[in-house]
Amino acid sequence: MGIETGTRVSIQAQPDGKLLIDPILEGHTIKTKRINVTGYKAKALERDIIAAYLYGYDRIEFTSKRILSEHKQVIRKACYKLIGPEIIEESSNCVVIQDILNPNELHIKKGIQRMFLIASSMQKDAIRALKTADHDLALDVSQRDDEVDRIFLLISKQFRSTLCGGRMPDSSETSIEEYHDFRMAAGPIERIADHSQRIAMVASKMQEPVSEDIMEVIEDLSSTYMGLVKQAVDALYNSDTSLANQVIDSIDDMRLRVTELLVSFLKLESHETMIALGIIVDSLFRIGELGSNIAEIAINSAIKDK
Repeated sequence: MGIETGTRVSIQAQPDGKLLIDPILEGHTIKTKRINVTGYKAKALERDIIAAYLYGYDRIEFTSKRILSEHKQVIRKACYKLIGPEIIEESSNCVVIQDILNPNELHIKKGIQRMFLIASSMQKDAIRALKTADHDLALDVSQRDDEVDRIFLLISKQFRSTLCGGRMPDSSETSIEEYHDFRMAAGPIERIADHSQRIAMVASKMQEPVSEDIMEVIEDLSSTYMGLVKQAVDALYNSDTSLANQVIDSIDDMRLRVTELLVSFLKLESHETMIALGIIVDSLFRIGELGSNIAEIAINSAIKDK
């Protein structure tokens, strides 16, 4: 590692008592990725930007004889979807974005908690939008999904950096094994937000009000599933295998109830309402399954000796 007498190093205590000695490299080298956008389709460019971000490039330079306005819009949109990158240079033939975020600013446990709180509020408001036919609230729910995606991508980037030998933002509190488990849990939470957005989109297109008796059942189903998801997240944070197993058993027991509910929708006179409610209940069911996935991660995480 090139460590000699007089070399400055940092020493970090790990949760298991080990000491991590890390060489402090003078003048951090900025990792740069250059992309010639000539002939790029919008979606392909967006995917490459996100891939470069996840790989850990600090600076991305886009070049072409003339960068189209469509490409510039994609770059601006990508910067909005990611935490850290900002446009620092822009001309007719070159655009440069640079990651200005300090990776130590977000600890993974706080990031997961933030993701869950946003997803939970999205789900609650999506059901309220359905009940009150509030299309503006439904649109707000859809927009909040972007915030969950931004945190998820940042967590994924930090985890990849850690695997490649980078320093964990909260290494004094979280072991690499725990970091892996929380990264695994981030995926289901991101998908829960997607299903909340899906429910909100259905609610925004509903032309007929949902009857009170059906709405009551949907509200109860949503509340029950999100309550179980919260318990699964609590089990992960507290290494509570007993609670995690209870969550999985409860979600398994609800499958028959969901099936019976979907069958009852087949008796509705309105074909449009039947399809819309079927999509909503399907998303609620999948939210429950994702909660079960989080509970399984909690069990896997807690099984090792503390």
